[in-house]
Amino acid sequence: MRDLYETQRAMRNVRKAAMQRGVIAILDVGTSKIACLVLRFDGPDRLGDNDGVGSLAGQSRFRVIGAATTRSRGVRFGEIDAMQETERAIRTAVQAAQKMAEVRVDHVIACFAGARPRSYGLDGSVDVADNFVTEGDIGRVLAACDVPDFGEDRDVLHAQPVNFALDHRSGLADPRGQMGSTLATDLHLLTVDATAIRNLFFCIKRCDLELAGIASSAYVSGVSSLVEDEQELGAACIDMGGGSTSLSVFMKKHMIYSDAVRMGGDHVTGDISMGLQVPMQTAERIKTFYGGVVATGMDDREMIEIGGDTGDWERDRRTVSRAELIGIMRPRIEEILEEVRARLDAAGFEYLPSQQIVLTGGGSQIPGLDGLAAKILGQQVRLGRPLRVQGLPQAATGPAFSSSVGLALFAANPQDEWWDFDVPAETYPARSLKRAVKWFRDNW
Repeated sequence: MRDLYETQRAMRNVRKAAMQRGVIAILDVGTSKIACLVLRFDGPDRLGDNDGVGSLAGQSRFRVIGAATTRSRGVRFGEIDAMQETERAIRTAVQAAQKMAEVRVDHVIACFAGARPRSYGLDGSVDVADNFVTEGDIGRVLAACDVPDFGEDRDVLHAQPVNFALDHRSGLADPRGQMGSTLATDLHLLTVDATAIRNLFFCIKRCDLELAGIASSAYVSGVSSLVEDEQELGAACIDMGGGSTSLSVFMKKHMIYSDAVRMGGDHVTGDISMGLQVPMQTAERIKTFYGGVVATGMDDREMIEIGGDTGDWERDRRTVSRAELIGIMRPRIEEILEEVRARLDAAGFEYLPSQQIVLTGGGSQIPGLDGLAAKILGQQVRLGRPLRVQGLPQAATGPAFSSSVGLALFAANPQDEWWDFDVPAETYPARSLKRAVKWFRDNW
């Protein structure tokens, strides 16, 4: 884990250097599309105020000067499956965004979904050395957290202190400079399959780009889709992508839980393709134009021309009622939402003060989905679009771009993580078997 700590610190330094030069690229590697945004950072305070624990880089101002998307290739369930195809798709998206921005980009910050994320809640406490908290004390209290034995084949993607307590005064965002004798922290640790991260590293390197940061799609979608009150009081963001559905739970403006369901919009398309005996491209078109989850009396009479170019006149002129199409789509969407509900129940979501659920991602655009989700998840559900970002083209403002926009916000204003502090090497935690998965149920 020490190696990963050094790698993450190195990426943070690369990100700072790229931001000082003024340009950095954002890369969302998804199952159905690969999106690239080129950001330009403005003004002398590009790196902002570097003092707060809540936000490493203050409020950096940026605008989008280039944007491009291309159909994703070689990615399944949010993970790279065919290296050369993914490399070609990334090169296509980055080159198109560079052309629009009229600037060359060498550094990218990437996000990806899937990779079987697992959340851990850790805590630790230390005695404060000089009766007031210093940067070194924060490093020591992070080192005191008891890291579970999550396995050799897993890597830590995020390790964020989500709460500090000083002499039983809990809920502190930044304890530095405050007087006290005992400092405690709660840490959220997110691990993913190591292979997925290594493949992404390698793929970006093959594209002659340098990785300046890496994030979970579930996390950055929540950053861009949840409003401030939802992040503060407790909310879940469900990002329905093509190959996987990611979920993240936020509380006190921090992500405190994340998971993923290995099903998404492409699985719905696959069901339509099999049910109607049509190619995937035709199924995708039918889903986009006519799809839904709630059938009414009108839908029995609304006929959809399937079309085709097989040369068989009868087959190419087939029609199907919209009610039949909904009958094919609804069971798969219900299955995805039931899986999401099981994950939220396991996380103890019902114990949070507020239980707002926000649906985002390309798969959330199916008409009637919010109503069905409210029934299955048993909570208030709203559809979320990413926050408006300066310079973002109109085509990139929909829910399918939540993770891209969230990653841009994350690049400009990342929250502090373990590797932003000097954690003493000699007290670096040995892995123990103590697992604290549902810890926030007791801590909030």
